[in-house]
Amino acid sequence: MAGSRLERIGTVFSRVRDLMRSGVIKQTEKPIWYDVYEAFPPKRQPLYVKTQTRVRVNKPDPVPEIFYTEDQVRAKFYDKYGAGPRPFDLSKSNFVSVCQRFVDKYAELKSQSEMDDSVLFEETAKALLAEGIILRRRGASTLAADSRDPVLGLKLTAMLAEQQSLADDSKQEPEEHVSHTTQTS
Repeated sequence: MAGSRLERIGTVFSRVRDLMRSGVIKQTEKPIWYDVYEAFPPKRQPLYVKTQTRVRVNKPDPVPEIFYTEDQVRAKFYDKYGAGPRPFDLSKSNFVSVCQRFVDKYAELKSQSEMDDSVLFEETAKALLAEGIILRRRGASTLAADSRDPVLGLKLTAMLAEQQSLADDSKQEPEEHVSHTTQTS
């Protein structure tokens, strides 16, 4: 069987030689390489050497993790505001994302004042709002901003009440029609 032939027991040459001696392989069927190998044997016999597994010792990584303050601000920005409603426009070479503008403004305000990071983060958002860049918090829906308008709320309430009254009237008309037809019969 193929599984019982182990390289540890002997070389390919020794196994073919032994098969020829026992008569399993005839002299006419011997491999082409056999005569060459017999005439010029290797200086060192090829031996099976079991590969030794190394025990790995956990050494501290020589390359420390690199964190920039900009990356920490970006992470906090994306956590709070998300990526935004539109994808990045990378076709324009001068495109600057809202996050990058936020980081730039944050660095500018940090160099000008000695505020706490959380306060500085909020002040940066306010400064961008003053420049016309609207930041929407992650998970906030656009309908929430529209529902703050009281006139719009009244209009929606009036439209809903009107639709409900029309639906009630359409249900009552067939019943009246049925009652008139039964009285005439």
